[in-house]
Amino acid sequence: MNIPLKDSNFLKENNAKHLFHPMAHPADSLANPPKIITGGNGVRITDIDGNQTIDAVGGLWNVNLGYSCEPVKEAIAKQLDALPYYSTFRGTTNDAVINLSYELADFFAADGLVRAFFTSGGSDSVETALRLARQYHKIRGEHGRTKFISLKKGYHGTHMGGASVNGNANFRSAYEPLLPGCYHIPAPYTYRNPFNETDPQKLAMLCAAAFEDEIVFQGAQTIAAFIMEPILGAGGVIPPHACFLPEIKRICEKHGILLITDEVITAYGRTGAWSGARLWGVKPDMMCTAKAITNGYFPFGAVMLSQQIADTFEEDTTGAAAIGHGYTYSGHPVGAAAAIACLAETKRLDVVTNAAARGTQLYDGLRKLMDKHELIGDVRGGHGLMTALELVSDRNSKAPVEKSVPVQLQEAIYNNGVMVRVSGPNMILSPPLILTNTDADQIIDALDRGFASVS
Repeated sequence: MNIPLKDSNFLKENNAKHLFHPMAHPADSLANPPKIITGGNGVRITDIDGNQTIDAVGGLWNVNLGYSCEPVKEAIAKQLDALPYYSTFRGTTNDAVINLSYELADFFAADGLVRAFFTSGGSDSVETALRLARQYHKIRGEHGRTKFISLKKGYHGTHMGGASVNGNANFRSAYEPLLPGCYHIPAPYTYRNPFNETDPQKLAMLCAAAFEDEIVFQGAQTIAAFIMEPILGAGGVIPPHACFLPEIKRICEKHGILLITDEVITAYGRTGAWSGARLWGVKPDMMCTAKAITNGYFPFGAVMLSQQIADTFEEDTTGAAAIGHGYTYSGHPVGAAAAIACLAETKRLDVVTNAAARGTQLYDGLRKLMDKHELIGDVRGGHGLMTALELVSDRNSKAPVEKSVPVQLQEAIYNNGVMVRVSGPNMILSPPLILTNTDADQIIDALDRGFASVS
């Protein structure tokens, strides 16, 4: 049966009338209907009126290979013809997911990660890591290790566990009370921090000391894991000093606490390294991945586990390691096929090298814009293609801009040919990793024109 598609006038008239949008007030979506995107090719998207813009958001940090990656589309179509779905729950599996598990073990070997648990996306991956962390300690007889520590400003998805370790009240307060036993320490955020410390290395060590102080206060024997993004993403692209994650790892090992790196954003080349953990020279106990694993073409994720975690589960003889957790779509064959194709294309194109080069170009260009536009209080980035501008009404006091200003800027920049994302006072850029030199210059120029028009 063919269902007739609605015309553009119908879509515009009914935009947001029959759906709630994530991360938005329903009334605002009705009053200011979202842009309707109808096409995409390379790093550019097209809206319902035919306007073409560079997508400097990269979908939602996930379209690393752009919107026309033929090998991935072909892999999805081929897998749909062969086997569109089968469960990986106990007793069954599929050939695609077995192949993918091998490819991921090879890809993350440098991070010391050897096993995968498959999920439907980033929030699922975080929830999985938190659960497996608690179970790991129970298998070892340390039943009291149930607590989690994370960073203020960190973002870890929208499930109950992820929301509980989130470090931003905007993603927590409406859903409290959340999971008990979750605690937060200051982030190494040089622009704003409780220590009034602007030296990145000194701040990193102060935050690490706060972590150890919290461990002593809570009791190390009660803490399961520390979870953090190697570079904080949704919180405003906050890269720590290079000493921070190694120091956190040292403290975790000292106290028997697992280190979980949330790399839903940072894995697969975004930072100019193949993983955020590798960027900082650290081997985590678990790594949460999703987003770019399938380039956004299929909902999919994977939690990668260290050899120590794998051995603890696999050598258990008590039954405590039986995993009572999973998703209907864990190891979905179509997602697995897409991920295999993505990994191959990601390596073939060497996007990690391009991300580093274009990321430096974009960061340097935005730093120059800061000299021209007083609204820009801080520019953060410098590690691959993830950059943010923090907007202020006064640089001396660092007072945030009025809420309407980022939205006005977003619209002005869009009208100059570039889609950006605003989150509070932050303007975030995370374009596809296939961005060219010319594309990066166009992004900088569009922001320059947008800020000039709003200023």
